[in-house]
Amino acid sequence: MAKVTRGPEAGANGGPDGRGVAPGADDPTTKGLLEALARSGVPSRVRSWVNAALWGDDALEALLRGEHFPEAVPEPPSVPPGSMRRAYLTGIRVQGFRGIGRPAELTFPAGPGLTVIVGRNGSGKSSFAEAAEAALTGRNPRWDAMPTGWRDGWRNLHYDERTEASVDIHIAGDHGPTRISRRWTGESVRSARGEVVHPSGEVSPLRTLDWGENLVRYRPFLSYDELGRTVTGRAAELYDTLTALLGITGLAEAERRLAKVCDGLVRRRDRPSRSLGPLLDALGASADPRAAQSAGLLSAPDMDLDALRRLAADDGPSDPAQHVVMRRLRRLSVPERVVMSDVVNELRGASMELAMAAGTKGDHAHGVVRLLEQALEHHKRHPTETTCPTCATTGALGADWVRRANAQLRALRPQAAITSAAYERADVARDQARFLLSPMPGWLPPESELGQVWSLWESGSDIEDLAELADHIEDVGRRLRAAAVSARRDASERLEDPTDGWSDLAERLSEWLDDAQDAIKASESLSYAEAALGQLTEYARAVRAERLGPVAAQAEQVWFRLRQERHIDLQGMRLIGRGARRRVEVDVSVDGVEDQTSAPGLLSQGEFQALALSICLPRTLVEGNPFGFLLLDDPVQAMDTETVEGLASVLAEVGRHRQLIVFTHDTRLSDALRRLGLAADIRTINRDAMSNVWLAENGV
Repeated sequence: MAKVTRGPEAGANGGPDGRGVAPGADDPTTKGLLEALARSGVPSRVRSWVNAALWGDDALEALLRGEHFPEAVPEPPSVPPGSMRRAYLTGIRVQGFRGIGRPAELTFPAGPGLTVIVGRNGSGKSSFAEAAEAALTGRNPRWDAMPTGWRDGWRNLHYDERTEASVDIHIAGDHGPTRISRRWTGESVRSARGEVVHPSGEVSPLRTLDWGENLVRYRPFLSYDELGRTVTGRAAELYDTLTALLGITGLAEAERRLAKVCDGLVRRRDRPSRSLGPLLDALGASADPRAAQSAGLLSAPDMDLDALRRLAADDGPSDPAQHVVMRRLRRLSVPERVVMSDVVNELRGASMELAMAAGTKGDHAHGVVRLLEQALEHHKRHPTETTCPTCATTGALGADWVRRANAQLRALRPQAAITSAAYERADVARDQARFLLSPMPGWLPPESELGQVWSLWESGSDIEDLAELADHIEDVGRRLRAAAVSARRDASERLEDPTDGWSDLAERLSEWLDDAQDAIKASESLSYAEAALGQLTEYARAVRAERLGPVAAQAEQVWFRLRQERHIDLQGMRLIGRGARRRVEVDVSVDGVEDQTSAPGLLSQGEFQALALSICLPRTLVEGNPFGFLLLDDPVQAMDTETVEGLASVLAEVGRHRQLIVFTHDTRLSDALRRLGLAADIRTINRDAMSNVWLAENGV
C-alpha cells in the first residue's frame, strides 16, 4: 500500500496530529492527486494548501495563522498491492430479535446467484435483513428514524432466553466461514457486544475485520426506505452515497473545507471596502481636524496606513489650548450668592443712610470736618507755608490757625458723627463691591457666553451710585453665576472625553486599519488558496467523471430494462456542487414533454422506485467492492407488473455476477422469475403466532 509521508521539516512525528501520514493518504485517489501536483510545477505554497485541506480543518487553521505546513511527499509502495478477497454471505442466524423468537437460520451457497425469500407482511423477512445488517454494522438506518417506544420494544415478545444475530461470511481463500455475531444483553438496542470467530477458531473483536470504511462505501444492504430516500430524500444523501462508493469522499471533504476557507478569506479581504463608506461619513461629520486628515488619507489613491495609525493612536485633545481652558473652567469660582446678597444689602443700607443725612447740619459739619482735616494734614506736611492754598491769603496759616482749626474740629465732630458714620459705611460697602467685581481671567475667551457676561460684570466698578451698583451686582451677578455653572458643567463633560468625540472615531479607525491589515494578508493567502481549490476542483471533476461514468452507464442499462415500454429515458447522472449545495443531478426525459425540466415530476411512485434501483444496484458491481453480496428488502413495492418483470430480468442478470438475496412480500417477483425461466432460488418464509419462523424451498 502506498503511503504519503511528510518532508524532512515535518519533525519526528510527521503530521500536525502526531501521525506519520495525512488522513486518506493511503487512498489511491489522494495519492494520485499529490503525485499529479508534484509533477505539475504548481508553487509549493499552493501544494501546501491542498495538503492542509486533505489533513483537515485544524491544518487549514494552522496555515491561516501563518504556520509552516510542509508538503506531503508520496512514496512508492514497499509491497505491491495484492488481489482483493471477495466475501459472500453463507448464513444468517437470528433468535429473540424483532419478529423472530426461537433460533431460525437462512443458508446460502458461497458465490454469485439470486435468492428470493417470499413471505407475507409480518413473516419475519425484514427481521432477517435487519439482523444481518445489525450483526455486521451494529446499527440500522431504520432504527434512527424510529420513536423511542419502538426502540424500547425491539426484542421479540415470545422468546427471552437470548437475543443474538450472526452472519457467516465466506472470504475468498479461507478454508471455512467467518462468523460475525452480536448479542444484546441490555435493554437498549445499542447494547450489543460483538465478536468474530475466524475459520481457525480464533475469536477477536469486530474491529479486527477492518471493514468500517467499506461498509459505508459499498454498503451491501438496500431497504425500501433507502430506495425511496435515494431519489426523494435530501439532495446531499445520494451525493454522499455516490462519493463514498466512488472512493472520493476524502477528496470531496477536502474540496469543501478549502472552499469554506476561501469564502472566509474573501469576506476578510472585502470587509474594509464594505465598512469604508460608513467610516468616511462618520469622519466627515466630525469637527476634529484629525478626522479631516484621516478622511483625506483614506480617500487618497495610495493609502498611507502608517500615517493613519499615528492619527488613530493620537488620543490627546483636538485643541490643547482649549483643553487648558476646560480644565481651568472646571475649577473656576465666582462669588457665592450669599456673599453677593450681603454686599447688595450693605450698599443699599449705606445708600439709604446717605440719603437721610443729605442737607442736614450733620452733613454740613461732616463736610467742614473733612476740609479742616485735609487742611491740617497739608499744613503738617508743609509747616513753613503760611499762604492758604484755597484762597491765596498770605499769613493765613500758622500756629494760631492750627489752634483755631483744632478747636473747631472738636466742636464739629460730635455734630458730624452720624453723617460721618454713614459715609464710612458707604466707603466700606463700595470697597466690598469692587472686590467682588474682579476683572475677567485673561485665559477666558471673551467671545464665550461666560466671557461676555463677565465683561459686563466687571464694568460695574465704574458705577458710583450705591443703589445703581447694588442693582448691577444683583442682576448681572445672577447671570454670572448661571453662566459659570453652565460653563463648568460643559467643561467637566468635555473633559470626560478630552478628545471631544475623536476617541470613538479613532477606535473605529483603528479597527478598520486592523481589518485592512488583515485584508492584505487574506488577499495574499486567498491567491494561493483559490489556486489550490482550482487544482482540487479540477482533479475531483476528472475523477468523478472517470469513476461515475461506468456507474451511470450501468444505471442507464438497468433503467432501460425496468422502464419496459414507457417512453421515459434516464440520460445521465452528475455530481455537482459542494458543501450544503452538493447534489446529484439525474436527467429524466419523457417523450412528448416540451419542458423537460419537469420530467421527474411526471414519474409515478413505482417509476421512482425503479429509478432508485437503477442508481443503487450498480453499487454492488463496482470494481473493488469486497462484498460479493447484496441484501434487498422489499424492492418491488409500488411497481406495476411490467416493471416487476423488468426487475426480475435485472436481478437475474446481476445474480450471474454477484450474490443477491431479495426479501419480498410480493409474489409477482417470484411469479415473473418462474414465467421467464430465470435462474433463482425461491423460498417461502412462514411465521406462526409464537414467532416461530421456518422456510420452504422450491427453487427454479
